[in-house]
Amino acid sequence: QVQLVESGGGLVQPGGSLRLSCAASGFTFSSYAMSWVRQAPGKGLEWVSDINSGGGSTYYADSVKGRFTISRDNAKNTLYLQMNSLKPEDTAVYYCAKKRGAVRFNALDAWGQGTLVTVSS
Repeated sequence: QVQLVESGGGLVQPGGSLRLSCAASGFTFSSYAMSWVRQAPGKGLEWVSDINSGGGSTYYADSVKGRFTISRDNAKNTLYLQMNSLKPEDTAVYYCAKKRGAVRFNALDAWGQGTLVTVSS
C-alpha cells in the first residue's frame, strides 16, 4: 500500500534552514504529482507547494515563495522541501501528500504522518 514517511523536522532559530524529506513507497512515485501541506498549532491545513511528476513544474503559496524550494528525486522515490529564512509563523506539522495524477490539478489521495517544524529563538 502507499506509504509516505516524512523526516527532517526539528527546532530551528528564526532565519535558519531545514530540509524535509518524504520517502515514498507502494506506488510508482515518478508517475504522480506531490504536495507539501502544513498545519500550524490550532489552525487548519495550509497548502505549501506542489510539484508535477517529472519535477519540471513547481508551485508555491505566497507565504513561502522565494524562501522554500520543492524538489524530487524520482530515482530515490523521495520528495524534498528546502526551507530557508524560516520565520516563527512557519511553525507547523508538515505533511507530504500524493496527488491522484501526474499534474497538480488532481486531488490528494494519500498523506504521510507529518513532521514537526518549530521556529523559535
